[in-house]
Amino acid sequence: MLLVFQLLLVARVVADWIGVLAGGPEPAWRSGLRRVTHATTEPVLAPVRRVLRPVRIGSVCLDLALPAVLLVVILLRQLALGL
Repeated sequence: MLLVFQLLLVARVVADWIGVLAGGPEPAWRSGLRRVTHATTEPVLAPVRRVLRPVRIGSVCLDLALPAVLLVVILLRQLALGL
């Protein structure tokens, strides 16, 4: 289960970055991927985002919730696999 959530987090990052770098209209496949990844990961990320506020560096805003949750998921997977 943690592996699936980890893969969804990575897919969310990839889909978001493809959207940022590609520009232009969003194809249906990318829209669907973003809808699925955001719907499944946002319930976990939103509470973390309330604690770890995004950091503004100039005109860029860095969301620290996703890397923090990804790190916790990786650590939990390692702990579970080590048992």
